[in-house]
Amino acid sequence: MFMEENKPLAPFTTFGIGGPARWFVEATSEDDIEEATGWARERGLALFVLGGGSNLLVADAGFDGLVLRIGLRGIEIREPEFLRLGGKSIYSAAAGEDWDSFVQRAVEDNCAGIECLAGIPGTVGGTPVQNVGAYGQEVAATIDSVRVFDLLAGLFHNFPGEICGFGYRRSRFNSTDRGRYIVTRVDYRLKRGGAPTLRYAELQRAIQVSGFGERPPSLTEVAEAVRRVRRGKGMLLVEGDPDCHSAGSFFKNPVISEEQVEQIAVVSGKEPPRFTASPGQVKLPAAWLIEQAGFQKGYALGRAGVSSRHTLALINRGGATAEEILALASRIGNAVEVRFGIRLEMEPVMVGF
Repeated sequence: MFMEENKPLAPFTTFGIGGPARWFVEATSEDDIEEATGWARERGLALFVLGGGSNLLVADAGFDGLVLRIGLRGIEIREPEFLRLGGKSIYSAAAGEDWDSFVQRAVEDNCAGIECLAGIPGTVGGTPVQNVGAYGQEVAATIDSVRVFDLLAGLFHNFPGEICGFGYRRSRFNSTDRGRYIVTRVDYRLKRGGAPTLRYAELQRAIQVSGFGERPPSLTEVAEAVRRVRRGKGMLLVEGDPDCHSAGSFFKNPVISEEQVEQIAVVSGKEPPRFTASPGQVKLPAAWLIEQAGFQKGYALGRAGVSSRHTLALINRGGATAEEILALASRIGNAVEVRFGIRLEMEPVMVGF
C-alpha cells in the first residue's frame, strides 16, 4: 500500500470542501482493506472509509486519522438455474465501481430494477449504506447480498439483503452497526427484460415530454429521462455547473403522522404535497417545507447557498467552508422547526467534526 500524509480531502468530495486527512490510503483489494485497518488499529488511529464523496461534508480541520478510500473494481454477472428460470440475473459489483456507470451497464443489458436510480453520484459501496432511492425505487428492493469486512471480528461476511435492516435512507450500516462494517461488494438481483418503474408523476411527465408515442419507453430511455430531471434540479454532476458543488439532498424528507400534516396545512394555508410512507405515516418533501419557511432557490449566506434549481441542495458558491455550510443548514432547519414543529434531519455524513 502507498500511505500518504496530510492528503487534502476536498478534491475527493462533490462539495469541494474539507481539510486534510492525517493519513490516506486507497484500497484496491480486500487484502488492502484488511492490512490498512490493521495498521490503523495498531496505532490507535480513527478510521474513515471514503467512497465517492458525494454524500459527505468534511470538517475544515480535516480528519485526524486514516482515511481509507475504497478503490475495488469489477462487475460479474451470475445466473443460477433457479434465477434464470425466473428471468433474473445477479450483478455482483465491487464497492468502488461508479454507481451511474453500473446503472447504465444494467439498463443496456435490459435488466430492470435500478433504472430510476440513474445519475446518482457516488459508488456502489455507498448504496446499501444509505439505502439509496429516487423516483419510486430503492436499492433495498434489488439487493441480494452485501459483502462486508467486520472491523470488530476482523472477518469478511456475506449478509443477505433481508438482514441489512433497510428502511427509508437507512440500513444497519448507518444505524445500529454504524462504523463496524466496510462494504466491499454488493450483489443486485435484476429482472431481465423487466418493465421500467414509472410510479412518480414527475418522471411520467418527463417521459411524456420525450414523446415515445404509443410504445412504452425502454429501460435506457427511462434512465436518460431520470438524468434529465436530475440535471434540471442541479442534481447531476456536470463539469462547470456551480449548482453541482453540493452533497445532493442536504435534508431527508421527513416522515410524519397524518395529524401533523393537517397541522402543517393549517399553518401554511395550503395543502402540502405528500407521499404515503407506511400505514398512518406520510412522507413530506423537505424542499416544500424549506420554501414555505422562506428560503427560495438561489438564497445565499456568504459563500454558502441554496441551489438555483432545487431548494433541497445546499451548495458551495465558491470557497465556502464547512462551517459556512452548517451555518446555512442551521438557519434553514431552525426556520422550518419554528414554523412547522418539524426538525429536519441532515443527510450527508459528517466527517472530522
